[in-house]
Amino acid sequence: METFENKLKRVLAENIEIVPYDTKWPEMFEEEKKHLLHCLPKELIIRIEHFGSTAIPDLAAKPIIDILVEIKSLDETKERIVPILEHKGYDYFWRPSFGNDTPPFYAWFIKRNSKGNRTHHIHMVKADFEHWDRLFFRDYLIEHPKLAKEYQKLKTNLSKEYSKDRVTYTKEKSDFVVRITEMAKIYYKV
Repeated sequence: METFENKLKRVLAENIEIVPYDTKWPEMFEEEKKHLLHCLPKELIIRIEHFGSTAIPDLAAKPIIDILVEIKSLDETKERIVPILEHKGYDYFWRPSFGNDTPPFYAWFIKRNSKGNRTHHIHMVKADFEHWDRLFFRDYLIEHPKLAKEYQKLKTNLSKEYSKDRVTYTKEKSDFVVRITEMAKIYYKV
């Protein structure tokens, strides 16, 4: 059986590839949303949203559907949801929101296709987590295609420079994401 340390090393070393926008991404989200609502305890799920680059039309992205799931209880998620999704082959991590060990923590899952490639990232959080601000980022880029193209260029360049270093790739994008999210919150009067 794979140790947690080995699983983490394996997942962090997986290649980063940015591909052109695929019109199937919204369908893939809807299919996974239906699957989650069918197989998980309905009383724990509040809402499910498509976010990240695959949720922005015409934006090149890693071909991985990011899904944000609002859950009622993190403890019940660990007890009841984790076993279901692990049994179905999802990788599970109890993940910090910031840095290596900075709370709050949340449940994060990776779904893969039959070839072992990532297809979905599922982030299960409570309503008060900062993750929900990512919907403002998504919506703002949809409304501002020039900024979306700027983000695409940044991601493409970073994916070439850090193709096997997901942590650095993500950190290097963070200034852009934070800046645009703050602009979006002002724009949407949040």
